[in-house]
Amino acid sequence: MFFHILTAIAPYKIGQPGFTKEAIRQVNQDFANGAIAVKIWKNIGLEIKDSKGQYIMPDDPAFEPIYKDIAAHNKTLIAHIADPNTIWEAPNPDAPDYDYYKRNPQWYMYNKPDVPSKAQILKARDHMLEQNPNLRVVGAHLGSMEVDFKQLGDHFDRYPNFAVDMAARMPFLMLKPRADVIAFVTKYQDRLIYGTDTEFDTKKPIQLQVSKWEEAYALDWRYLATNDTVDYKGRKMQGLGLPASVLRKIYHENAVHWFPGILENSKETK
Repeated sequence: MFFHILTAIAPYKIGQPGFTKEAIRQVNQDFANGAIAVKIWKNIGLEIKDSKGQYIMPDDPAFEPIYKDIAAHNKTLIAHIADPNTIWEAPNPDAPDYDYYKRNPQWYMYNKPDVPSKAQILKARDHMLEQNPNLRVVGAHLGSMEVDFKQLGDHFDRYPNFAVDMAARMPFLMLKPRADVIAFVTKYQDRLIYGTDTEFDTKKPIQLQVSKWEEAYALDWRYLATNDTVDYKGRKMQGLGLPASVLRKIYHENAVHWFPGILENSKETK
């Protein structure tokens, strides 16, 4: 088993003198220390505002030299931009992500009249992709296009520098018609990277957390790799039974391709 780290841009300082230069200095230092990617988060577009009270978007000019620097170092940008449609709607207990937003209600946007729409945020993300064709971008959580295969597929067709991870969005796949998911995954098997989005809570027993991680991982594997009937919150669906060649891409080969250096200087753990 091995792991790698990534770094992040500190966007709360945007607008301050020297922001861009300092951000580049910091990510370059982190690259030298082994970081293989840089992440931007949903607070860009959903939380941080400029001095005029306008929401900062992912295509803000202050970020552009940083993106160019990441590309020049042959690193990857992980972009968690926007969130599922449900945060712009009233809480829905039947939504796959209801439990998360119930615990984190600050991310509900339906009661914030001045917040940008999801379409506006993703349009800014797409503008960033267009401006940086040499920058590899992995959209976290199916690129926040988890309910619309056509939209996601159109992005893959339009932006060859764009892939997505599947972290925390497997339930959205599970609830779609099986044949549609198989067709989509098969067609875009080079652009999908498996992920879990698990987190470590220092306040909880480690073994309890490991057990939950293993349980979630096993459910995802059964859904992707077998024809078994799997259960997700009382809903039963048949696994996809994807061939080994596709599974190897989703679980291994695509990560190697989209994150150059991921196999170099690997830190082994026992």
